[in-house]
Amino acid sequence: MKTKTIKLLDSVALLENIPARKLRAGEVGTVVETLAEGVFEVEFCNADGETYAQFALRADQIMTLHSQGKAFRMILETA
Repeated sequence: MKTKTIKLLDSVALLENIPARKLRAGEVGTVVETLAEGVFEVEFCNADGETYAQFALRADQIMTLHSQGKAFRMILETA
């Protein structure tokens, strides 16, 4: 399986619970900085866009999310 390279502004999901930060696996954040090879600053925001957590995570703690626009294209094609 090919692993996608994590880039600045990618949407990512947390793969593990981080009790010290009160975060649970599955929470979605945004990569806001590359700190080192395989280490990223990730920001987690609420529905109002307010940051509730931001800290460094290793690449093995997150996975990139993508839709490639497929769902949106399907809606447009059926309209």
